[in-house]
Order: sequence, then structure tokens, then C-alpha cells
Amino acid sequence: MNFKRNYIQSFYANEFHSEENPKTLDIFSPHDGSVLAKLEITSTSTLDKIVAQAKTAQEKWASLTFKKRSEVIYKYRELVIRYKQELAHLIHIDNGKTLKEAVAEVEKVVELTEFACSIPQLVSGETQMVSRGIIAREERRPVGVFGIIAPFNFPLMVPNWSIPNAIALGNAVILKGSELCGLSASFMADLWKQAGLPSGIFNLVNGQSEIANAMINHPEIDGITFVGSTEIAKLVHKNASNLNKRVLALGGAKNHIFVLKDAPIETASSEVLAAALGMAGQRCMAASVALVVGQNEEFIQALIEKARKFKLDFDLPPLVSKASVDKLVTYLNWAKEQGAKILVNGITDFLIPENKKEGFWFGPTIIDWSEIPEKMGSQEVFGPILEIIRTKNLSEAIKIQQKSPYGNAASVYTQSGRAAEEIIAKVKPGMLGVNIGVPVPREPFSFGGTRSSKFGYGDITGKSSINFWTNLIKVTTKWNPEDKQDWMS
Repeated sequence: MNFKRNYIQSFYANEFHSEENPKTLDIFSPHDGSVLAKLEITSTSTLDKIVAQAKTAQEKWASLTFKKRSEVIYKYRELVIRYKQELAHLIHIDNGKTLKEAVAEVEKVVELTEFACSIPQLVSGETQMVSRGIIAREERRPVGVFGIIAPFNFPLMVPNWSIPNAIALGNAVILKGSELCGLSASFMADLWKQAGLPSGIFNLVNGQSEIANAMINHPEIDGITFVGSTEIAKLVHKNASNLNKRVLALGGAKNHIFVLKDAPIETASSEVLAAALGMAGQRCMAASVALVVGQNEEFIQALIEKARKFKLDFDLPPLVSKASVDKLVTYLNWAKEQGAKILVNGITDFLIPENKKEGFWFGPTIIDWSEIPEKMGSQEVFGPILEIIRTKNLSEAIKIQQKSPYGNAASVYTQSGRAAEEIIAKVKPGMLGVNIGVPVPREPFSFGGTRSSKFGYGDITGKSSINFWTNLIKVTTKWNPEDKQDWMS
């Protein structure tokens, strides 16, 4: 099996295919800026061909029993486990995250796939005699063909939020991974083929906004999932909804962590920093803002000391692109102009590895706000920046969080059950944590935020995602013609 391709093509009909007149994009190494591979852009005419094949294949796939479909999902899970190290290495070079973080991503894919294997036990319908001689039942049927538009930050995990569940429930999928990270998605195609998935059920297209828009607007694609910025998520949701598609578009975040005076300094400082800096802050669940309640300089000093010990590449991976670095530099300069103190500076305080000077590096950064500009609360930074806001009391801290337009996640570090429950009751996000920095729900619980962090129908993982991937069909039958006729006859 080819673990690393230098040239990445579209995948359909269970094979990789090239365009007649190919156009390509370069995939750059986040570590040193070198070109890792060429990504061939999928044309809209090829997309039409892929969709037509997927529609035909999906009808046959949906006619199989859950048991038959689950056999393929089980084999896919076994292959992900078998090739865990190879997949992790691909993610490491493709996305830039540390090898440890990449291994954790693959392990999460295993967990997601195991949930998909359990779906047959979760979708058995109900049957009931609703009137004399009248039987009603419910059953779930697949929606059809889904377009999956995935981001760069979890090139393997985020597609697998959707794909195993969608396939297990009888749908076909067309994945467009990020143009910044194409290696992982390419290898995923190999795994599905080796698992025995029939031709046309998993498909891969490549490119930028043009192919994504073609997927959203395609009349034969029945549903869309998207993960990315709030600005684009709104557009995806609006455009797909106008075409009466099933759509779920996950947007950005500005996640707050409340740190109360009674929180253990050592544990809280380490875990808040890990939540902020893990994957160089390039995740929608990253801790963006520490709301430090009451006088707690000891906690802030612990953050500073620990952040300064980070080593680029060993502890903190690079960003995915030069554009990401430029965005953070702009934000840091803006924060200075607004009067913020820079307690740890990711540009000046850290050494770039000697042989990786051309990589996309930005070190741990801590910004201390005395006054909060309105713009600060609505900007998703998406980098290794932790912003500190001191508050006099818990009520003030809660009001700051409530003003955020986002609703992805929030956490609190405290020993007070009463304080934790007050925060849980009053803040707006869809995923909340107590004494945990990154409150990602584990299967069978569902991943999903609120407000400007999510647009559309249901959740993307877990039990509640079943509603998204299926239509609930209601069947009413009468087999006794001698029964007295009623309004249902």
C-alpha cells in the first residue's frame, strides 16, 4: 500500500483518476516550507460523473442489511488500527501536528468507527397497534448522497465524524478534504477500498472553493456537512438550505475557561495551557480566553513560566500555512495597539529549529487584557494564543462569556459544585466541562455547539447524528378488511 503519494488525484469507482488537462496545487510542509506533494484539482465535469455513479451505487448499498454494511465498517476499523502508526506519520507531515497528537487523532478515528459499528443496535424501529386492526411502524432510511467538506486541522478525524456513520446508515459520500492537507484523505480512500466498500460509496475530490461550491449546488447531492469558519459556515448553510438539502455547517469558536480562586494552581495552569496550545491552538475546541476570577496572580505566573518552557517542534507544532502565521502576527500587533500586555510573545521569545527556518512557526503567546475591545470577543484566533481577562467575581465573568457570539465550548476549574453548576446553567455553549480543559463529548454523546458555532440540523456525531443521516419513515397498515371502516380507511 502506498503510504505517501507525491501526486494526489480524485478517487471514484474505487480507483484514483487523473483529469484530461490537470491543474494542480502545491501542498507545503508546515515544518520547513518544502513542497510535499501536488494536489490535482477535480473538475466540475468529473464531479458530475462521480455524483451519477454515487447515486446508482447508493441505491444498491441501501438495499443491503445493516449487518452486511457493518461488516465493511468493522474491516475499516481493523485497518485503521493496523496502520495506526503510518496514518499518524502522514498526519504529522501533512498537517504539522506532533506525532503524539497525530496518534491521538487516529485513536479517535477508531472510537468514531466503533460507534458506527454499533448503529444497527440503535436504529431498530418501533411497531405498535394504534387502532383495531391498524399497525403503525417506524423505520430509518438513508438520505442519499452526502458532500463532506472537511478542514485542515483534523484531516483524518473530522471526515470520520461523518463518513462511517453516513455509510453505515446506507448513504454514499463525496469527501473534499482541505487543499492544505491531502495526504491523509488519499490514504483513507485506500483503506475503504481494502475494507471491501463497493465502488461509488466513498469518493474523494480535491480543490478549493470552486469544487466545494459545485458540491453544495449540485442538484443530485442530497446533503452537505461543513467544518470551518463561521463566515463560510453561514454561507454554506444558507446556500444548501435554499436548495432544500440536509445541511450541517460547523463554524468557529472563542472558548472560555473560568478559573476560580479555589482551583489547584498546578493542575489548572497545566491543563489550561494544554487546552490553549495543543495542536498550536488550531482546533475549534481550543481554550481561547482564561477568565480569572478574583485576585489570582499565582495562577497567571504559573501560566507564564510553563509557556516559556515550550520548545518549538518538540512541544509545539508549526501552523499549517504562512497565511496562518501572518494572521496571528496581525492579531498580536492589533492587541498591542489596543493596550494589551504581551506576557509571552510567540514571535520573539522562542527559537525556531535550525534546520526548519522556512517552516510556519509561531510560539506560545499570552495576552493580558485590562480593557476588552468589542472586536476581541468575536475574533477566532486559531493559533497558540491564550488571552487573559481578570474579573472581580463570577457574575462578571459569566456576563463576559454570554456576550460571545459563539457557542462551541466553555469550561471551569473549581472545587465548588455550586459555582460550577451556576456556570453550566447560565453560559451558552453546547459543550461544557468541569475541571477539564477540552470538553469534547465521547461517543455515544454527540459533538455540536450552538449560536454562531453551528448552523443546521442536529449534531454531527453520536446518537443524535442518526437523525441527520436518515429520514424517519412512518408506515401504517391494515390487513383485516372485515374491521369496521373508520377515518383511516
